[in-house]
Amino acid sequence: MEPKQDAADAVLAALADPMRRRVLDVLASHGESTATVLATAMPVTRQAVVQHLALLERVALVTSRRVGRERRYTVRPEALTATARYLMLVAARWDTRLAAIKRLAELPPPSTLGLPER
Repeated sequence: MEPKQDAADAVLAALADPMRRRVLDVLASHGESTATVLATAMPVTRQAVVQHLALLERVALVTSRRVGRERRYTVRPEALTATARYLMLVAARWDTRLAAIKRLAELPPPSTLGLPER
């Protein structure tokens, strides 16, 4: 696998979990936040939010920094942007393949071209 695909796979696997997507959405709306504040908007415990944030940080969707005794998290859009670009490349490849299949399917039958049928 190529590095871009590996990174996209990791991002997509992280986003496969609805709770992680929700954590990311809430964090994006807050701009910067702590796990404690995020947990107030979630139906899960603070510890569960911390675990989701840790995974999101491993795949570079969020970043954290210490401020005193707190750890503050922010969204990093670069990983989402790179994944979206990768998915657009995959879609373009499929579009090319499907267009080729369509062209083949729309060719007139061999008998109308004066060619012998098989």
